[in-house]
Amino acid sequence: MTDEQALGRLAREAVIDFRTGQDAEASQQVFCQGQNVTEVIRSQEVSRAVSQVAAVAGVREALTRAQRRLAAQRDVVMDGRDIGTVVLPQADCKIYLTASVEERALRRWKERGAKDRDQTLEDIVQDIARRDYEDTHRITSPLRPAADSILLDSTALSFQEVVEKALAFVRSVQA
Repeated sequence: MTDEQALGRLAREAVIDFRTGQDAEASQQVFCQGQNVTEVIRSQEVSRAVSQVAAVAGVREALTRAQRRLAAQRDVVMDGRDIGTVVLPQADCKIYLTASVEERALRRWKERGAKDRDQTLEDIVQDIARRDYEDTHRITSPLRPAADSILLDSTALSFQEVVEKALAFVRSVQA
């Protein structure tokens, strides 16, 4: 975790692929080196380390190139903390999706369900607040909304309401 050269090399050599899952919802699955890492990348261990690794310039450069290649191959919807400002600054449509720390923590706690209850809701609140601070204060690609993005605060919105507002914005851009 402290060897920036090794982290950069791993990021450059990683073969990351996205596939549609076989479950009823046909969810997106993430593969790295041929292994399904969808659940692993959402684990507490990864969540706690992501800001530290994401701050490494070599990792950011490698992943930015990979994300740009993916976007060049097909139309995509991407989410991430620097997609609109660094990865795809020329994107046609940019939405800065946000919610309160407490709401995001509650959503993560519910998402993890019974499979990962060794972390309290307050622990998750603290983890998210720490990551937000680290990401907004890092030197390389700090978290901030793109100047030409719209702000969509989902704190008090249902999933369907967020989808409807996002689609309305996309349609207005396409018009």
